[in-house]
Amino acid sequence: MSIRFQPVGDSGIRVGFGERIDPKINREIQSFVNELERTPIPGVVEWVPTYCAVTVYYHPHRIRYRELCQQLEAIEKKRVPVTEKDVRVVELPVVYGGEYGPDLEGVAGENGLSPQEVIRIHSDPSYRVYMMGFVPGFPYLGGMSEKIATPRLKDPRPRIPAGSVGIAGSQTGVYPLETPGGWRIIGRTPIRLYDPDRNPPVLLRAGDLVRFRPIPVDAYREMEMKGSEGVEPDEDVSDGMDHRPEQ
Repeated sequence: MSIRFQPVGDSGIRVGFGERIDPKINREIQSFVNELERTPIPGVVEWVPTYCAVTVYYHPHRIRYRELCQQLEAIEKKRVPVTEKDVRVVELPVVYGGEYGPDLEGVAGENGLSPQEVIRIHSDPSYRVYMMGFVPGFPYLGGMSEKIATPRLKDPRPRIPAGSVGIAGSQTGVYPLETPGGWRIIGRTPIRLYDPDRNPPVLLRAGDLVRFRPIPVDAYREMEMKGSEGVEPDEDVSDGMDHRPEQ
């Protein structure tokens, strides 16, 4: 496929692969990034994959714009295609509802569904990580059903716990750190998406597939205590909801 170059200020290049959110374009981007990692270019500082492009940042006093474009074109020509067989699948256990998912009932009500139906619809697909932002380790996931799409909160919360699974419009994502936010929180995972003591510190990367697995609150607590890798719960998964009474 043909790529397009656009300058980003005086030290960046946007390498465009199209203008739509599409799994095929995502695989093209991942194969391009893989080749960038295998073929270091002197003067290049970093690159940031997004939905439809890769932005490459560089030192303009070490490599000129046109020269860098030529080297990026060469990388595009020799990159190895990524297939679905090459994609990593990451499973995230999630306890839904209660104190861990205070907006589950609201999402259900907005869409004329029961909380159990929201859980089933949300945990059924495999979600593609299209890009990372707005804090380290936050995955922007594509593939959520429109049946549970819900607008952001009008008044964002000042603190959302790390691991919170949220919905904003037709997107879903997971908060890797405690931050403010306006996404509708429907559950929480005990798996740490960002851990500065881990190498690499970020669990997910663009191109991964993510699956959410409902678990009961007891399994959540056990996995939280045992660390970021979690454990397989022995007990029945149940419906994954926190059924304890509100405090």
